Amino acid sequence: MFKSIISKIKAVMYKMGILRGIQEITNHKKVAADEDHYQRIAMWTALYHGYYSDFHDVRYRTIAGEKTRRMSTLGMPKVISAELARLVFNEKCAVNISDEGLSENISQVFEANNFDKEFQRHLEYGFAKGGFVIKVFADDKGIKLSFVTADSFFPISTTRNEVHEGVFVNETRRGDKYYTLLEWNEWDGEQYVVTNELFMSEIKGELGIRVPLETLYPNLEQETRINNLSRSVFVYIKPNTANNFDTESPLGISVYANALDTLKALDTAFDSFEREFRLGKKRILVPHTAIKSVIDPQSGEMHRYFDANDEVYQAFNFSDENGQPFQDVSVSLRVQEHIDAIQALLDILAMQTGFSPGTFTFDAQGVKTATEVISENSKTFRTKNSHETTIEEGLKELIITITEIAKLYGFFSAPDDYEVTIDFDDSIAEDREANADYYIKLKNAGLASSKYTMMKVLDITEEQAGEMLREIREEQRTRAPDINEMFGGGEG
Repeated sequence: MFKSIISKIKAVMYKMGILRGIQEITNHKKVAADEDHYQRIAMWTALYHGYYSDFHDVRYRTIAGEKTRRMSTLGMPKVISAELARLVFNEKCAVNISDEGLSENISQVFEANNFDKEFQRHLEYGFAKGGFVIKVFADDKGIKLSFVTADSFFPISTTRNEVHEGVFVNETRRGDKYYTLLEWNEWDGEQYVVTNELFMSEIKGELGIRVPLETLYPNLEQETRINNLSRSVFVYIKPNTANNFDTESPLGISVYANALDTLKALDTAFDSFEREFRLGKKRILVPHTAIKSVIDPQSGEMHRYFDANDEVYQAFNFSDENGQPFQDVSVSLRVQEHIDAIQALLDILAMQTGFSPGTFTFDAQGVKTATEVISENSKTFRTKNSHETTIEEGLKELIITITEIAKLYGFFSAPDDYEVTIDFDDSIAEDREANADYYIKLKNAGLASSKYTMMKVLDITEEQAGEMLREIREEQRTRAPDINEMFGGGEG
């Protein structure tokens, strides 16, 4: 499906004059929508959904012949992505802006767009699919934020580190027709150009033929040119995991992209564990003559002595068919062996995806995620901080983009100089109190100022620390002295 879409998009690019040929694409006008990359996204997405045919379709034989069934799965791609998203960003995360007025305006934009919930949800999708995009636009009610998953965004102009231009793909079904809206975001000199095209097809995943925008979007302009922008109106955010599939690409990869063999082994082991209880109860060898079909004299239909789809029965050509009885060859259940194998694979998966060993545990009830406090020197905490680095940068870029769009359409403006810091939730680290003690000891020893100590302990900006210190000093000046302090006494 993705290969077809990308091929058609590239064909449209050639017709629009965006591309003249692969040899003519310059380094700063590189098409990043590599077909192999989007095939990988399709695979990562399927695993996140819990079903990837190459992994989970199992063929087996019964006395009726070859059958196909769907393998049971632990769903670890979903577990890993959700756990990382929860650790990195939650309701305790705070965006601090040094300018009070701008801080209030950004908070209102976030609240109107249900930002906390949507960002955490798409952060989970981003960890699974290798990234996501937040697009900023305006309508008559204010600033809007649109969240787009990696499989619905195709970069067309990038550097090694950034994505500057791209195509947003929005698929809609109406009756038996599939409509695909392509929204091109490009730069034409100093102008930012948004071009919309609508395509219709009777086959899902194909662009089909171009149709008028009015077919579905009567109020949508075919082309919009925007002046006075210094940056694109979208922000691309990806996991802080190096793309070892294409080292020149700025596009991200799934956090479990390099753990596919382990994921397959895990689901194979779990599938065997689940079937151990069903198939381990009985295994009976029967003479092949006992599985012959007979005709029902009443209905004329063919019937077997045994259910042909039942894997309990196995036909065997005994040397002495008439004298050989049926044989029960049932074995004891290998419950603990399966649990041990699954746990070993979970520890390997944890290592491959940046978690500490023991983060995921398995028992007879299923997978459990460790919820105890995580130490600062653990691999999980280091992985969390690593992802926070790129996510913090993405959030800062988002705020700048919001302020530009807000100023352009007259909603609000921002001062020329302001500072943004992101206070992620580090309460999972048991050493946070020790970290605060460390900086306080530095201050008491005269090796750090009060302002610097407050910035480090509370993770706030220099301006916020200065304002807080002024408030503390004012409170100390106005506070009425305690009578015990005046006379040097205590409790008697």
